[in-house]
Amino acid sequence: MSDPDSPAARIDARIARLKDWRGDALARVRALIHEADPEVTEAVKWVKPTNPSGVPTWEHDGILCTGEVYKTYVKLTFAHGAALNDPSGLFNAGLGGGTRRAIDIHEGKEVEPEAFKALIRAAVALNTARQASKGR
Repeated sequence: MSDPDSPAARIDARIARLKDWRGDALARVRALIHEADPEVTEAVKWVKPTNPSGVPTWEHDGILCTGEVYKTYVKLTFAHGAALNDPSGLFNAGLGGGTRRAIDIHEGKEVEPEAFKALIRAAVALNTARQASKGR
């Protein structure tokens, strides 16, 4: 039996509570993240009274991306997205920022799976290199 307070169980519950396309979208990208990086770990951060479910977060040597759910879209924010090569043009939000980049997924839209997995792998490589340069 899994721990109901584990990050994975909390993300499962968050997805189940949505009961609409947003839950499906979050579940799809979550699966792609795990396909791209089998060593990824999940966390739930920034739990507060206005957001008691917190924010699902995927990490490998630091945060790769977060998955926030809004009324009309699901936002995947890459912590160091500005430093990532995005040849497929998946980033469509936060393009003016110096650090983060995001992918907003709207109803009826999906990210291209192979391009998304390549972006996740690039984020892992960046985080791993950053940790190595810190003398880990």
